[in-house]
Amino acid sequence: EVQLVESGGGSVQTGGSLRLSCTASVNDFSSFCITWFRQIPDKEREGVAFILPNGNTDYSASVKGRFTISRDNAKKMVFLQMNSLKSEDAGTYSCAARRYACMWQPNAYGLWGQGTQVTVSS
Repeated sequence: EVQLVESGGGSVQTGGSLRLSCTASVNDFSSFCITWFRQIPDKEREGVAFILPNGNTDYSASVKGRFTISRDNAKKMVFLQMNSLKSEDAGTYSCAARRYACMWQPNAYGLWGQGTQVTVSS
């Protein structure tokens, strides 16, 4: 069964750090773009970071300089290191996969994990 599984969420104080992981069970993982999205209730899902098959990355303006996305193709994993967390970073973080090109639009992705919760308190 093809799936993505996130882990690493939790509760931190403002200014703290968390590292999220996304583990994939897909063939040819290295050909996939992986994107991290976050969602809070009553708001649209927001893309925060993606990593292309060649390792190139991009970030939303709201997290650039604070979050770092990386991948380990041998382990079929993608990581999201989140530093200097703010209250507005709280939400459910999900990883999504699609072959080759990355896009910020959630409906471009057909493979999603179940999400992991991030809570940031002051």
